[in-house]
Amino acid sequence: MFLSFSAILPYLFSSLILLALIEQISYLFKKRHLPGPTFVLPFLGGAISVVTNPTKFWDAQSAFSASLGYSANYIVGNFILYIRDSNLSNLIFSNVRPDAFKLVGHPFGKKLFGEHNLIYMFGQDHKDLRRRIAPNFTPRALSTYTDLQQMIILKHLKQWEELCSRDPTRPIPLRLLAREMNLETSQTVFVGPYLKPQDRARFREDYNLFNVGSMSLPFDLPGFAFRKAIRAVDRLVNTLADCARQCKSKMEAGDEEPTCLVDFWMQETLREIAAAKAAGDAEPSHPGDVEIGGHLFDFLFAAQDASTSSLLWAVSLLDSHPDVLSRVREEVERVWSPESDGLITTEQIREMKYTQMVAREVIRYRPPATMVPHVAMRDFPLTESYTVPKGTIVFPSVYDSSFQGFTEAERFDPDRFSEGRAEDQLYKRNFLAFGAGAHQCVGQRYALNHLVLFIAMFCTLLDFKRHRTDGCDEIVYNPTICPKDGCMVTMSRRCARYPDLASN
Repeated sequence: MFLSFSAILPYLFSSLILLALIEQISYLFKKRHLPGPTFVLPFLGGAISVVTNPTKFWDAQSAFSASLGYSANYIVGNFILYIRDSNLSNLIFSNVRPDAFKLVGHPFGKKLFGEHNLIYMFGQDHKDLRRRIAPNFTPRALSTYTDLQQMIILKHLKQWEELCSRDPTRPIPLRLLAREMNLETSQTVFVGPYLKPQDRARFREDYNLFNVGSMSLPFDLPGFAFRKAIRAVDRLVNTLADCARQCKSKMEAGDEEPTCLVDFWMQETLREIAAAKAAGDAEPSHPGDVEIGGHLFDFLFAAQDASTSSLLWAVSLLDSHPDVLSRVREEVERVWSPESDGLITTEQIREMKYTQMVAREVIRYRPPATMVPHVAMRDFPLTESYTVPKGTIVFPSVYDSSFQGFTEAERFDPDRFSEGRAEDQLYKRNFLAFGAGAHQCVGQRYALNHLVLFIAMFCTLLDFKRHRTDGCDEIVYNPTICPKDGCMVTMSRRCARYPDLASN
């Protein structure tokens, strides 16, 4: 005999109340004396606030942490710990190992990014992979990339200026334009000719689905943005795996100079295999095509959204600091001229010391990824008075660290990175935008080069004016931090003519 739904309903309701009560007790038990909300929304916790207004949520969490340097909260079944104190953040970064913390990159990263991800690796496997990745970022490789970066930057700057010329008084938002430029740059630098034109449109659509899903409620159900993001990442990884297969075939043929990152990777892989064969040793193990596709997606994610954030803040900060803008223009014009019809060389980049200082200060002042989520693999003694429970998602705040230690940290001051002051060394433990420890960003030189090249070309080729309104520079998450208004600007050509790269 079956009971009616109305008869079962009171029991279901009582069960939900009991589960909510158990959840609340569990949260308070883990929270102990820590600052943070006393009561949390059943089952969801702060998830709705994280999705609808992440800036407000994380600002409140930072405020909670002001007294102890860390605070607690709860998101979709997960107890979380927010770390504001730089010393504690460094403690997390330096203890990424199986019996302490696991870097996840996103609160639900493994489900979202997939299994083949550099950030989940530990120990010798992680060291071996980083060793094999290192040739992708040698001076020779970076020189190849800077040529590609500049050609794409120039192409897009021309497009932006032409767009503004249609109505010179009407500002345009740079965020999506910069995002498109960076996506083309990442695709070209990382996989070059192997990503066919017909695949690029789908690639763009899938990457957008991934972006949207990474900022949504983590429900892996049909129709939800998070499910669409997971499927999009699968397609992106498979596309990049196919690029790796094509590259391997091409590089095995020999006599081909590398033209993109995956070429450098495959060239070194084949060289290592040939050396082992010549020595009579067993062939060393290497990641398969799908694994390489996963790692290429890691690079793409790190380069794409982080660079978009930094470019937008660079434009906004240069506009609000005309003295800095003037010094950048003077320096660039001493070493490079658009009328030379040549690209900026690696040596010229090295000569742009002040522009490099500006780039580093942009990243310090507005670190693109404000937090780096980790998961506690075991109970971990964070301080003498608090042990992080196993399974806790820990959020070391790179953003908060950037405003600790440094001289007048709230001030945008590129000179802090000068040789005389060397605050990047003096306060190295506070400058965490590229991470720290074993998982420090392997591509940071590439990222800095990209920002330096953009600043140099943007300031030299274009005149620009930020359209400022109340709250326009408030921080929003997309998923890296950007100005609230998308960085509205007007632009016009500043140089007598653009470089004619076809003449060289």
